[in-house]
Amino acid sequence: MPMPASFPALIVGLLLGCSSFFATSDTLSDAQRLMRQGQTAHALEKVDAYLANKPSDAQGRFLKGLALTEMGKQQEAIAVFSKLTEDYPELPETYNNLAVLYAQQKQYEKARTALEMAIRIHPGYATAYDNLGDVYAMLSGQAYDKALQLDPSRQVTQSKRARLRELNKSSTSSSRVAMLPAGETGSSRKTSNEPAVMPIAEASIPAAGTSAATIPTGKGITPLAAATDADKSVQQATVISSDERAVTKALQGWVGAWSRKDAKAYLAYYAADFRTPGGMPRKAWENERTRPMNKLGRLQVEIEDIKVSFADDKATVRLRQHYSSPYLKSSVTKTIILVKSRGRWLIQQERIG
Repeated sequence: MPMPASFPALIVGLLLGCSSFFATSDTLSDAQRLMRQGQTAHALEKVDAYLANKPSDAQGRFLKGLALTEMGKQQEAIAVFSKLTEDYPELPETYNNLAVLYAQQKQYEKARTALEMAIRIHPGYATAYDNLGDVYAMLSGQAYDKALQLDPSRQVTQSKRARLRELNKSSTSSSRVAMLPAGETGSSRKTSNEPAVMPIAEASIPAAGTSAATIPTGKGITPLAAATDADKSVQQATVISSDERAVTKALQGWVGAWSRKDAKAYLAYYAADFRTPGGMPRKAWENERTRPMNKLGRLQVEIEDIKVSFADDKATVRLRQHYSSPYLKSSVTKTIILVKSRGRWLIQQERIG
């Protein structure tokens, strides 16, 4: 079964939109320019020279994987992207491009697994969902082919197979690729990777104000019930303001532990019923999240634009997170849901977007 027209363009498309991604290094910017000009071998030389001094640099390794792909060295590219998923498992873009390489080799099951991992990390990753749809189409085609081999007379299967072929022919060529965090990703999100420690800006908490309604009584006397309701409003506003400060303080402590690479303190900010991405085992998630803390170099995390709302005894927070390390820099918008347990606000859910 032929590949959809969209798949061959995936990796190439990434090269056309990476200017902001590689802006942090003149060497990598030069390499990217050379790749755009078709001088991929020369670009790879520059990337290799860069990695000789910074062998763990995620951006350099990512670009090397692209260069190898352009040169038709798929196995070497797969090795580069596979190692990146081990060292930086929080990057959905790497899984996406690894899936593209597997799909080009007709290893659709491996491609499916990689894309599902990308979606587990970033549930709002449209590029990965789009590519996963193509992979499912390939797997469906293989299943129909097998069915027809076993029973060529199955007219219903023949009809389905023909419709699927037409669907694949009508697929438009699109560049559904992902960039590493530090710029706009293929999923149209502003990606950010594991942050590093930086001073955390205090969230601006609006003063809670209450306006008491004037209730006409006919006697010029405010009823006792009305006064009681007003008192309750003031008390409730005070509690909400206090909870906002407590939630913000908890998030500051969370980011502070992250920046200090204090894994134990960091994990203590997550509730016992924390919902791990894709339902992965809690221990596996903890190992994945704390792995970057074991790397050398300073880790800096900063949060800003904190907005807190309350409903059903939970706090929902929208914020902007900035992550920086010697290996990775990224910025991302996050939604975090916290619950109160034994007087502490703990993270129950955490997602990008």
